Amino acid sequence: MTQNTYKAAKKLLLKYKSKADFVGEVPSGIIAKAEEALELEFTGSYLDFLQNFGAGDFNGEEIYGILDSDFENSSVPDAIWYTLQERKETNLPLNLLVIYDTGSEELFCLNFNDLDETGEPKVVSYMPGIDMGEQNFEIIAENFCDFLLELLEDSLD
Repeated sequence: MTQNTYKAAKKLLLKYKSKADFVGEVPSGIIAKAEEALELEFTGSYLDFLQNFGAGDFNGEEIYGILDSDFENSSVPDAIWYTLQERKETNLPLNLLVIYDTGSEELFCLNFNDLDETGEPKVVSYMPGIDMGEQNFEIIAENFCDFLLELLEDSLD
């Protein structure tokens, strides 16, 4: 199911190239440097997304990933830079990777402490500034590819 969902998302990204603005392929060395910086290991559809698209925008929706190897001096949609900033500023838990900003003070993150049987992390909401004891980490999607496909489809409506 996951593979089919991700294939459908990739198909949309390629079909609507005029609506897509992505940095493109990210070399494995830069991905490894990002994993080291965050102390996380990227898996499944998100790893494939990084390898093939990097990070970028589709029809106005920014999908965070890797722009380049400078995680200290970057900006949106650099997931590594953004996650490191949120860790410093809001005590973002170390198991979360920010992949999307809703624009309404809610961030969507991959939760590397909640993996499915294929190693795909769930997508959860995180509210910066809310005490950890009051965070509910609502599940937004079962995995990155479900989130990506829904985001792409909704942006085309």
